[in-house]
Amino acid sequence: MTPPFKDTLLASQQRLQRVLDGFLDDYLASLGGEQTRLLEAISYSLLAPGKRVRPMLVYAAAEAVGEHQSSDADWAAVAVECIHAYSLIHDDLPAMDDDDLRRNRPTCHIAFDEATAILAGDALQAMAFEALSRSQLPMTAVAILARAARNMVDGQAIDQAATNGILSLDALQAMHGDKTGALIVASLKLGGLASHASAEQLEHLEEFGRAIGLAFQIQDDILDITATTEELGKPQNSDSDANKATYPRFLGLDGAQHALSQQHQRALHALSNFDKASVLLQLADYIVERRQ
Repeated sequence: MTPPFKDTLLASQQRLQRVLDGFLDDYLASLGGEQTRLLEAISYSLLAPGKRVRPMLVYAAAEAVGEHQSSDADWAAVAVECIHAYSLIHDDLPAMDDDDLRRNRPTCHIAFDEATAILAGDALQAMAFEALSRSQLPMTAVAILARAARNMVDGQAIDQAATNGILSLDALQAMHGDKTGALIVASLKLGGLASHASAEQLEHLEEFGRAIGLAFQIQDDILDITATTEELGKPQNSDSDANKATYPRFLGLDGAQHALSQQHQRALHALSNFDKASVLLQLADYIVERRQ
């Protein structure tokens, strides 16, 4: 009998936590006990309370293709979480989004200092590829993660330039395909590779990832308006106050909610090609129904 969704997620989160802890211990040992403040900043960000959506997508994709409990999936999950954590540190910096709060805690540069935060982000990006190198995944996996990291930066650069809303709706969608969707797609493809997915299966996972990545961002934009600061873990209306281009700004709140539903349905359709995609299906539901 398949365990309940929350139990499945909890087991995956606990597994990821054990691997993350061991990886951080190894990293500390490699420093020879030096740079402890840097390690504190890295740990503060990497182990911060969070949804762990991207590592969960690695595990769920591996399960959909055929295997969940593999060390390759573990290292892929660690790698994408390192990339995600680095991106959040840098996004929050004064020169970027200038946020003081993340997940109901001070952001890294507030808890430590700006220079340490920058270095922690730099280290986490390198650590992602170190983690991936511990797996038996093919070199294709390195290219997938590197491309996603590069596209994420491209998307962030467009976002920075688009303050004051200098974007069309099509450009907004393309931007978020890079900024948010790229790492989600990479997470799914790495999970698929961990279970020896076929080229066709990887294409379906990518289709699912593009849809759910866009849905994730649309829901983020909706929550910026509708959720409380406590639910968000950061100030309400932070994107609106910064005059950023968002889906509700282009489509209105009702239009954004309709676009969210369309992407959700597109994601579900992509999963019709898998027999063991129950966790991915429920993750898709969670992404569009979450309140944080």
